[in-house]
Amino acid sequence: MPNLKEYLPFLIPLAIIEILLLGYTLYHILHHKKYKRGTRGFWIAVAIIGMQFIGPILYFLFGKEED
Repeated sequence: MPNLKEYLPFLIPLAIIEILLLGYTLYHILHHKKYKRGTRGFWIAVAIIGMQFIGPILYFLFGKEED
């Protein structure tokens, strides 16, 4: 079984990017009132439940209203 320390140089930046993307997504959801599809509560749930990149990416593809 591979040692976890071998993967840390890859996992740490990936986790940081994931947390930053989730934070920016939640910031954007909470500061905007219009969405293409769904409501604020729906997009918060999608972003948090699908935290591993999928939720935030889905929001920016399908939920973010164009300015």
